[in-house]
Amino acid sequence: MPRTAREKSRTGIYHVIVRGINRQEIFHDAEDNQRYLEILERITRETGSAVLGYCLMGNHLHLLIQEGHESISVFMKRLGTSYALWYNRKYDRTGHVFQDRFKSESVENDAYLLTVIRYIHQNPVKAGIVERAQDFQWSSCSAYVQGEDPCKLVQTRFILGLFADDRETAKQRFLQFMEEPATDRCLEVGSQTRISDERLGQEIKKILRGKPVSILQQMEKPERDKILRKIKEIEGSSLRQIARITGLTVHTVYKAVNKD
Repeated sequence: MPRTAREKSRTGIYHVIVRGINRQEIFHDAEDNQRYLEILERITRETGSAVLGYCLMGNHLHLLIQEGHESISVFMKRLGTSYALWYNRKYDRTGHVFQDRFKSESVENDAYLLTVIRYIHQNPVKAGIVERAQDFQWSSCSAYVQGEDPCKLVQTRFILGLFADDRETAKQRFLQFMEEPATDRCLEVGSQTRISDERLGQEIKKILRGKPVSILQQMEKPERDKILRKIKEIEGSSLRQIARITGLTVHTVYKAVNKD
């Protein structure tokens, strides 16, 4: 069956989601995240595009991109190919890194633009990784709120300008908007078959060779983190679910599976 043509945005702005192949992790440590942002900055500069927002999660990522003189499809192909080549060299592997086709939706008005940027920035909050969006290291929220943008990547002026002409006032209002309780549902990563708590508990016990799951709470950090990374490889498991079953915090699990 032929693929459906990608929706063309009248504004040139797209919300993009990219997933790891077979839902596998695509960012294992800080170096991976940093290299992806460096490549993103280069491709953005070379294509005359603009990054309005981003969030790099473990096995997927969100981008808010305004097209330049290359189409979003060409932009994403260059970005994905460059990172995949580097990633495969680093981890001495071959094959695909990303799911075959990225998902995208057009952003046609200011109201939906704000909805999307909040949705992107609240991803790590909803995942239980951080309590405040601006505290997540690998998103553009801190560029908007605190002006922290080491890669000089994010164009914040347009979205902040929707809140106020004065930059400091705009940043304060933007932060308030980010912190509002929201049930925004934009372009979803897609449904995933989840493993049941009972089944996951059984799989964890196998990894622990029959020992009770609660023993993870008494383990030394290096050994515990190594086991948590093995657990996260179980298909259908999530950070929240692993935390719930093991009695550890979501933050602890996240730090273990994304160890620098």
